[in-house]
Amino acid sequence: MLGRNTLALGRFIQRRAAAPSQSKRRMTTSTEPRRVINTVGVIGAGQMGGGIAQVAAQIAKKNVILMDSNADQASKAVKFIDTLMKKNIEKGKATAEERDATLSRISTTSNLSDLSRADFIIEAATERVQLKETIFRDLSSVVPQDVILATNTSSISITRIASVTNRPDRVIGMHFMNPVPVMKLVEIIQGLATSKATLDITLNLATEMDKTTATAQDRPGFIANRLLMPYINESVYALMEGLGTREDIDKTMKLGTNMPMGPLTLADFIGLDTCLAIMRILHEELGDSKYRPCPLLVKYVEAGWLGKKTGRGFYQY
Repeated sequence: MLGRNTLALGRFIQRRAAAPSQSKRRMTTSTEPRRVINTVGVIGAGQMGGGIAQVAAQIAKKNVILMDSNADQASKAVKFIDTLMKKNIEKGKATAEERDATLSRISTTSNLSDLSRADFIIEAATERVQLKETIFRDLSSVVPQDVILATNTSSISITRIASVTNRPDRVIGMHFMNPVPVMKLVEIIQGLATSKATLDITLNLATEMDKTTATAQDRPGFIANRLLMPYINESVYALMEGLGTREDIDKTMKLGTNMPMGPLTLADFIGLDTCLAIMRILHEELGDSKYRPCPLLVKYVEAGWLGKKTGRGFYQY
């Protein structure tokens, strides 16, 4: 005969098996991501954020809330969009009406809570893990539960960023290329918990922005920077070791391998601080010495020579 304790244990196990688990209950009651996207929130009004805001407003015809903690930077980004569109009008690539309509769709703010009015959010802040985690943690408390949170990170784990939110299934990577209005590709990266609905909505938004998408695994550097950054880093080593001048290194890759731009010029346009941040992530996460950032790259960043945006990098502007 079975003892009373054994029988009680059996009944307990049967009840647990019949009842839905806590995790299943959470999944059942989980909010579906918002599918109708009328307003896009963009965090960070730098080169990337401004470009994303322009494409969302001009091409996808979305209302845009461009948020930056520095209100002057947000205003500067809108003025830069205006300047770019005026140049396109002169070239016959846009009309004055299109310019006016685009600018009318963009509003700016320095208050994160204003993004509560957005249907989809794209973060394009500086490539620092702690900064992005803070932004996504704060967003979770001010943005409705059904809003997808996308990050423009070029190398940081989507799964890690998603883990600090209250909606990991609605967090996704949306890595635009620079300059955003010109480059056609957007790299799409799912985190471990990213849902198919989130993926489908994000792919659709990218299509509305007239972008071609490539899907990458959530691994350091994804596809683009896993290949590009070691190439740039090695070109800096070549410069440091005197293998060639900056001009000859760039000329060799342009004319010898049909690259549209030399690696050192490209690094200046990307931003040397961004290149260094990505190389450090690759080195730390993958643990292979071939990803060790070149000491000359480190020195340039320490000197504040960050490339085109500061007027000096490997070249002067």
